[in-house]
Amino acid sequence: MRYYIIAGELSGDLHASYLLSELKKQDSDAVFRGFGGEKMENAGCFIVKSLKDLAFMGFVEVVTHLKKVLNNIKECKEDIKRFNADAVILVDYPGFNLRIAKFVKQLNIPIFYYISPSVWAWKKGRIKTMKRLLTKLYVILPFEKDFFAQNNMEVCYFGNPLVDEIADFRRETTVKINDGKPLIVLMPGSRTQEINKMLPLQVKIADKYPQYHFAVAAVNTHNRSFYEKFTGNRPIDILYNSTYSLLNSAYAAIVCSGTATLETALFNVPQIVCYKANIVSWYIGRLVANVKYISLVNLILNRECVVELLQDKCNIRQIDTYFQKIVLEEKERIRIHNDYIQLNMLLGKEDTSKKIANDIYTFLSHKK
Repeated sequence: MRYYIIAGELSGDLHASYLLSELKKQDSDAVFRGFGGEKMENAGCFIVKSLKDLAFMGFVEVVTHLKKVLNNIKECKEDIKRFNADAVILVDYPGFNLRIAKFVKQLNIPIFYYISPSVWAWKKGRIKTMKRLLTKLYVILPFEKDFFAQNNMEVCYFGNPLVDEIADFRRETTVKINDGKPLIVLMPGSRTQEINKMLPLQVKIADKYPQYHFAVAAVNTHNRSFYEKFTGNRPIDILYNSTYSLLNSAYAAIVCSGTATLETALFNVPQIVCYKANIVSWYIGRLVANVKYISLVNLILNRECVVELLQDKCNIRQIDTYFQKIVLEEKERIRIHNDYIQLNMLLGKEDTSKKIANDIYTFLSHKK
C-alpha cells in the first residue's frame, strides 16, 4: 500500500520513523512518501519537504512566515493528490496537518492522526473537526483517552513511543560520555527562535561551574557556527545527533520545554525546564491555554515534579538557584527520581509503534 506521512518537527520525525519501520514489517509492499526529516528518510520514506522548511512555532513566527507556510500547504496537497495514497498518516503538527486533513477527507482517503493536538490545553473546538475528519486518532499521553471520552470521541492509546525508542537505545548502547566530570546537558530546543532565547541563558551556567562538563544537544537543522555564536570560547561541547547519548551519560539537564522534558525523565536525569517565547505569542498563549503546567512530565503526573521557569522567571538567577538544587541536594535528586518511577508506570509498556502499525494495517486490509 501507499502511505503519505507528514511530520513537521524533530520529535514527530523520530516517532514517524519507528512507525514506518513497523509498517514495513506488516506490509512488505509499503511505499512511503511525505514531509519530514532524516529519520523518516532512513526508514524508507521519500522526503518531499524537509523539517528545516516546516518548523515554525508561535503566533508571531507563523504570521511572519505565512507565505512560506501557505506555499508548503499548497505543495503538500498537490503532492498527495499525485501520489494516489491508500492512507495519509499525520504526525502531530496540528496547525498544518489539520488543514491537510480537510483536503484529504475530500479525496476519501483514510486519515490516521498520530499524536493528538493538545486540545485539552487549548483550542478545544478542534475536537469537532477531528471527529469529522479523522479515521483514527492515536494519543500518546495516558490522560488523553479519558479526556476525549468525556468529549464523546473514541481514540486509541497504545502507550507512548518514547518508551520504545529509549529502551531500544539503551539496549544497543553501553558507552557513556565521561571525561571525569559530571555531565550537564543543555537542551535549548530545535527551532531557531527557541535556541536564540534559551541558549544564551543556558551557557552562562557553565561560567559558574567549571567542575562540570557541559554539552549542547545540537540539531542538524543548524550549523556549528550558529551554536558557537552563543557558546563562544567556553569549554562547552556541541554534539549533533547525540541527544540520547548525552542523556544516557548526564548528571543533570537544563531543558527547553517540549518532548525533551519527557525524554530527559525517561533517562532518569534531574532537570530544570526553561521556556521563553516571543512576548506577543506568550500572552496570547496564556489567554487561551487551560493547563497548570507546560512540561510533559508535570502534565502526566498532574503535579510539579520538575521546576518550570517560564518567561520572566527564566533568568540566570533563577536557573542558577534551581541548578544548585538538582546537582547538589541529594534529597531533591531522590525526590525527582521517585517521581520518574511513577511517570514510567503511568506511561505503560513497550511496543507502541508496533501496535499502532498493526492497527493501521489491519484497518486498511479489511477496507480492501
